[in-house]
Amino acid sequence: MQAGVSTACLYPELLEESIYRLAVNGVENIEIFVNTSSELKKKYACSIADMLKRFDVRCCAVHPYTSEMEQLLLFSDYERRFEDAIELHKRYFSFMNTVGAEIFVLHGSKANQPAEFFCERYSRIYRVGQEFGVKVALENVVRCRSGSSAFVREAAGMLGDEFAFVLDTKQAVRAHENPFTFLDAAGSRVAHIHASDNGELGDCLLIGKGRFRFRQFFDKLSTLNPDVNVILELYRSGFGGISDLVSSYNVLVNMTEHYGKEAEK
Repeated sequence: MQAGVSTACLYPELLEESIYRLAVNGVENIEIFVNTSSELKKKYACSIADMLKRFDVRCCAVHPYTSEMEQLLLFSDYERRFEDAIELHKRYFSFMNTVGAEIFVLHGSKANQPAEFFCERYSRIYRVGQEFGVKVALENVVRCRSGSSAFVREAAGMLGDEFAFVLDTKQAVRAHENPFTFLDAAGSRVAHIHASDNGELGDCLLIGKGRFRFRQFFDKLSTLNPDVNVILELYRSGFGGISDLVSSYNVLVNMTEHYGKEAEK
């Protein structure tokens, strides 16, 4: 289990500047949020890979800027558009190969389409990712079908080994669901975590500023996937500056390291 930070926290800073600021402040593991198509160019991807290598920073996952268009691109009835979107996603997967990322975050569909249709499309995307050594993982998002733990359970059951899941704790809270319920729904297919605290002050807080039961959460998570990355993902309004973000990351590091030591006993 390894803690990290998403570059999305520092949006709208340029991606390379966000990575640099995190790196020089001691963050060793990141998720990259690709913000625009020009950042998928090979030359740019190589420059990011060089920066990661220079600072000894690992990129574990990539989040695409086209997430809000996935209903249109990947889950509409227009097959030709889907095929074109697959070509776009191959560019994401190539970028991931360059920077060393393994998890691709997918929001999925918004429409109330049959689960069979969703699973057929998801399976095709998942298999393309496999060709690149990439795992396409569905994230629970309140405005998408994936925002329902019941749907996640249904999809996991239908897709079997061709399914992976990203649990976002704040999105679960916004859907009025318990994040633990999503762990139960996805089971061993939980591949990645977007973490933040929550409580009386809000649903997207710095770690330690809310009441989320992180220790119990990590205990349960370890029985499903002990190698998962736990990525701090906060909205820019949720912290004051880079020092707050890094401090919260360090708290998360200490939590996961302590857990790991306990698990070895």
